[in-house]
Amino acid sequence: MNDTCRLYTDLAWLWPMWGDAATEYAHYCEHVTALIRQYAEHPATTLLDIGCGGGKNVLNLKRHFDVTGLDLSPAMLAQAKDLNPECHFVQGDMRTCRPIGTFDAVLMDDAIAHMSCLTDLVAALRTAYDHLNPGGVLVVTPDVTIETFRQNKTTTSLATRDGVDVVFIENVYDPDPADEQYQTTILYLIRDRGRLRIETDHWTMGIFSLDTWRQVLRETGFELHEGLYSPGEDEYAVFACVKTG
Repeated sequence: MNDTCRLYTDLAWLWPMWGDAATEYAHYCEHVTALIRQYAEHPATTLLDIGCGGGKNVLNLKRHFDVTGLDLSPAMLAQAKDLNPECHFVQGDMRTCRPIGTFDAVLMDDAIAHMSCLTDLVAALRTAYDHLNPGGVLVVTPDVTIETFRQNKTTTSLATRDGVDVVFIENVYDPDPADEQYQTTILYLIRDRGRLRIETDHWTMGIFSLDTWRQVLRETGFELHEGLYSPGEDEYAVFACVKTG
Protein backbone atom coordinates (compact mmCIF):
# COMPACT_ATOMS: atom_id res chain seq x y z
CA MET A 1 0.00 0.00 0.00
CA ASN A 2 1.34 3.43 -0.94
CA ASP A 3 1.75 6.14 1.68
CA THR A 4 -0.88 8.86 1.65
CA CYS A 5 -0.02 11.18 4.59
CA ARG A 6 -3.32 12.98 4.11
CA LEU A 7 -3.22 14.39 7.64
CA TYR A 8 -0.45 16.66 6.34
CA THR A 9 -2.24 17.63 3.11
CA ASP A 10 -5.97 17.60 2.35
CA LEU A 11 -6.98 16.42 5.84
CA ALA A 12 -4.67 18.79 7.70
CA TRP A 13 -7.75 20.70 8.90
CA LEU A 14 -8.36 17.78 11.28
CA TRP A 15 -5.02 18.15 13.06
CA PRO A 16 -6.08 20.94 15.50
CA MET A 17 -8.82 18.60 16.75
CA TRP A 18 -6.47 15.68 17.49
CA GLY A 19 -5.04 16.56 20.90
CA ASP A 20 -5.41 19.88 22.69
CA ALA A 21 -2.28 22.01 22.35
CA ALA A 22 -2.60 23.82 25.67
CA THR A 23 -3.20 20.72 27.81
CA GLU A 24 -2.18 17.43 26.19
CA TYR A 25 1.09 18.84 24.80
CA ALA A 26 2.01 21.02 27.77
CA HIS A 27 3.26 18.27 30.07
CA TYR A 28 5.62 16.86 27.45
CA CYS A 29 7.00 20.33 26.69
CA GLU A 30 7.70 20.93 30.38
CA HIS A 31 9.61 17.64 30.42
CA VAL A 32 11.60 18.72 27.35
CA THR A 33 12.34 22.11 28.89
CA ALA A 34 13.58 20.51 32.11
CA LEU A 35 15.96 18.24 30.18
CA ILE A 36 17.36 21.18 28.24
CA ARG A 37 17.87 23.18 31.43
CA GLN A 38 19.55 20.18 33.07
CA TYR A 39 22.04 19.30 30.35
CA ALA A 40 22.76 22.50 28.39
CA GLU A 41 26.29 23.71 28.97
CA HIS A 42 25.18 27.34 28.52
CA PRO A 43 21.84 29.10 29.19
CA ALA A 44 19.42 28.03 26.46
CA THR A 45 17.29 30.78 24.94
CA THR A 46 16.72 29.59 21.35
CA LEU A 47 15.14 26.35 20.13
CA LEU A 48 14.53 24.74 16.75
CA ASP A 49 11.52 22.40 16.57
CA ILE A 50 12.30 20.01 13.70
CA GLY A 51 9.11 18.46 12.36
CA CYS A 52 7.00 21.05 14.15
CA GLY A 53 3.76 20.09 12.37
CA GLY A 54 0.86 22.32 13.32
CA GLY A 55 2.82 24.07 16.05
CA LYS A 56 1.30 22.58 19.21
CA ASN A 57 4.68 22.02 20.87
CA VAL A 58 5.76 25.49 19.74
CA LEU A 59 2.75 26.97 21.55
CA ASN A 60 4.08 25.60 24.83
CA LEU A 61 7.83 25.90 24.25
CA LYS A 62 7.67 29.59 23.29
CA ARG A 63 7.04 30.37 26.97
CA HIS A 64 10.64 29.38 27.61
CA PHE A 65 12.49 29.85 24.30
CA ASP A 66 12.64 31.89 21.14
CA VAL A 67 11.29 29.11 18.89
CA THR A 68 11.78 28.45 15.17
CA GLY A 69 9.81 25.65 13.50
CA LEU A 70 10.86 23.48 10.56
CA ASP A 71 8.44 21.22 8.68
CA LEU A 72 7.99 19.71 5.24
CA SER A 73 4.22 20.28 4.95
CA PRO A 74 2.98 23.72 3.81
CA ALA A 75 -0.47 22.94 5.21
CA MET A 76 0.90 22.18 8.66
CA LEU A 77 3.19 25.21 8.61
CA ALA A 78 0.20 27.42 7.85
CA GLN A 79 -1.50 26.12 10.99
CA ALA A 80 1.67 26.57 13.04
CA LYS A 81 1.92 30.19 11.91
CA ASP A 82 -1.72 30.88 12.77
CA LEU A 83 -1.23 29.38 16.23
CA ASN A 84 2.11 31.10 16.83
CA PRO A 85 2.24 34.30 14.74
CA GLU A 86 5.22 35.68 16.66
CA CYS A 87 7.43 32.68 15.81
CA HIS A 88 9.49 31.98 12.70
CA PHE A 89 8.78 28.96 10.50
CA VAL A 90 10.73 27.40 7.63
CA GLN A 91 9.68 24.78 5.10
CA GLY A 92 12.25 22.03 4.71
CA ASP A 93 13.05 18.32 4.83
CA MET A 94 14.72 17.21 8.06
CA ARG A 95 16.96 14.84 6.10
CA THR A 96 18.41 17.43 3.75
CA CYS A 97 17.82 20.88 5.27
CA ARG A 98 21.03 22.86 5.44
CA PRO A 99 21.53 25.02 8.51
CA ILE A 100 19.08 27.91 8.78
CA GLY A 101 21.00 29.15 11.84
CA THR A 102 22.28 27.64 15.05
CA PHE A 103 20.29 27.17 18.24
CA ASP A 104 20.80 26.39 21.90
CA ALA A 105 18.36 23.49 21.73
CA VAL A 106 16.65 21.27 19.16
CA LEU A 107 13.51 19.16 19.58
CA MET A 108 12.63 16.18 17.38
CA ASP A 109 9.32 14.69 18.50
CA ASP A 110 7.07 12.19 16.71
CA ALA A 111 7.98 13.42 13.21
CA ILE A 112 11.25 11.49 13.54
CA ALA A 113 9.15 8.30 13.20
CA HIS A 114 8.73 9.12 9.50
CA MET A 115 12.40 8.31 8.98
CA SER A 116 11.63 4.85 7.61
CA CYS A 117 15.18 3.59 7.04
CA LEU A 118 18.48 3.89 8.88
CA THR A 119 19.96 6.17 6.22
CA ASP A 120 17.15 8.70 6.73
CA LEU A 121 17.44 8.51 10.51
CA VAL A 122 21.18 9.20 10.34
CA ALA A 123 20.60 12.15 7.99
CA ALA A 124 17.89 13.68 10.22
CA LEU A 125 20.02 13.43 13.36
CA ARG A 126 22.93 14.99 11.50
CA THR A 127 20.64 17.90 10.59
CA ALA A 128 19.86 18.37 14.28
CA TYR A 129 23.57 18.28 15.16
CA ASP A 130 24.42 20.85 12.49
CA HIS A 131 21.79 23.24 13.87
CA LEU A 132 23.08 23.15 17.46
CA ASN A 133 25.49 25.51 19.12
CA PRO A 134 28.35 23.77 20.97
CA GLY A 135 27.07 22.76 24.39
CA GLY A 136 23.49 22.74 23.10
CA VAL A 137 20.98 19.95 23.63
CA LEU A 138 18.93 17.84 21.24
CA VAL A 139 15.88 16.18 22.80
CA VAL A 140 14.54 13.36 20.63
CA THR A 141 11.66 11.04 21.50
CA PRO A 142 11.03 7.96 19.32
CA ASP A 143 7.35 7.01 19.08
CA VAL A 144 8.34 3.35 19.35
CA THR A 145 11.43 1.22 19.45
CA ILE A 146 11.75 -2.50 18.74
CA GLU A 147 11.59 -3.05 22.50
CA THR A 148 8.35 -1.08 23.02
CA PHE A 149 6.41 -1.84 19.81
CA ARG A 150 3.02 -3.51 20.35
CA GLN A 151 1.77 -5.40 17.31
CA ASN A 152 -1.72 -4.39 16.18
CA LYS A 153 -2.04 -1.70 18.84
CA THR A 154 -5.17 0.32 18.14
CA THR A 155 -6.05 3.63 19.77
CA THR A 156 -9.19 5.74 19.48
CA SER A 157 -9.59 9.49 20.05
CA LEU A 158 -12.72 11.64 19.92
CA ALA A 159 -13.10 15.31 19.08
CA THR A 160 -15.88 17.83 18.44
CA ARG A 161 -15.60 21.31 16.98
CA ASP A 162 -17.97 23.67 15.16
CA GLY A 163 -20.61 21.01 14.54
CA VAL A 164 -18.10 18.41 13.34
CA ASP A 165 -17.55 15.19 15.29
CA VAL A 166 -14.46 13.13 14.50
CA VAL A 167 -13.32 9.70 15.66
CA PHE A 168 -9.63 9.01 15.01
CA ILE A 169 -8.81 5.27 14.90
CA GLU A 170 -5.07 4.57 14.66
CA ASN A 171 -3.63 1.07 14.16
CA VAL A 172 0.04 0.07 14.00
CA TYR A 173 1.24 -3.17 12.43
CA ASP A 174 4.64 -4.60 11.52
CA PRO A 175 4.32 -7.01 8.57
CA ASP A 176 8.04 -7.87 8.64
CA PRO A 177 9.81 -7.60 12.01
CA ALA A 178 13.14 -8.23 10.25
CA ASP A 179 13.15 -4.86 8.47
CA GLU A 180 13.27 -1.24 9.72
CA GLN A 181 9.64 -0.32 9.08
CA TYR A 182 6.13 -0.64 10.43
CA GLN A 183 2.79 0.57 9.12
CA THR A 184 0.39 3.10 10.62
CA THR A 185 -3.18 3.08 9.31
CA ILE A 186 -5.69 5.72 10.38
CA LEU A 187 -9.44 5.83 9.93
CA TYR A 188 -11.18 9.19 10.23
CA LEU A 189 -14.90 8.95 11.00
CA ILE A 190 -16.09 12.47 10.25
CA ARG A 191 -19.66 13.49 11.02
CA ASP A 192 -20.50 16.96 9.78
CA ARG A 193 -23.76 17.80 11.55
CA GLY A 194 -24.58 14.09 11.60
CA ARG A 195 -23.61 13.19 8.02
CA LEU A 196 -20.92 10.48 8.05
CA ARG A 197 -17.80 10.58 5.89
CA ILE A 198 -15.05 7.97 6.23
CA GLU A 199 -11.48 8.76 5.19
CA THR A 200 -8.31 6.68 5.46
CA ASP A 201 -4.59 7.34 5.79
CA HIS A 202 -1.50 5.14 5.57
CA TRP A 203 2.08 5.86 6.67
CA THR A 204 5.30 3.85 6.54
CA MET A 205 7.26 4.51 9.72
CA GLY A 206 10.75 3.64 10.95
CA ILE A 207 11.46 1.31 13.86
CA PHE A 208 14.90 0.76 15.40
CA SER A 209 16.28 -0.84 18.53
CA LEU A 210 17.42 1.23 21.50
CA ASP A 211 20.97 0.10 20.78
CA THR A 212 20.69 1.43 17.22
CA TRP A 213 19.46 4.79 18.52
CA ARG A 214 22.35 4.95 20.98
CA GLN A 215 24.92 4.04 18.35
CA VAL A 216 23.68 6.52 15.75
CA LEU A 217 23.45 9.37 18.25
CA ARG A 218 26.97 8.74 19.56
CA GLU A 219 28.41 8.36 16.05
CA THR A 220 26.78 11.68 15.12
CA GLY A 221 28.86 13.26 17.88
CA PHE A 222 26.47 13.57 20.81
CA GLU A 223 27.08 12.91 24.49
CA LEU A 224 24.06 10.83 25.39
CA HIS A 225 21.69 10.98 28.37
CA GLU A 226 18.79 8.54 28.32
CA GLY A 227 15.54 8.53 30.26
CA LEU A 228 11.84 7.74 30.09
CA TYR A 229 8.72 9.82 29.60
CA SER A 230 5.48 8.34 30.96
CA PRO A 231 2.42 10.50 30.25
CA GLY A 232 -0.01 7.69 31.11
CA GLU A 233 -0.09 4.00 30.36
CA ASP A 234 2.52 4.33 27.61
CA GLU A 235 6.22 4.84 28.20
CA TYR A 236 8.64 6.47 25.76
CA ALA A 237 12.41 6.54 25.55
CA VAL A 238 13.79 10.07 25.62
CA PHE A 239 17.31 10.99 24.60
CA ALA A 240 18.89 14.25 25.76
CA CYS A 241 21.94 14.67 23.56
CA VAL A 242 24.65 17.27 24.15
CA LYS A 243 26.76 18.63 21.32
CA THR A 244 30.13 18.70 23.04
CA GLY A 245 33.00 20.98 22.16
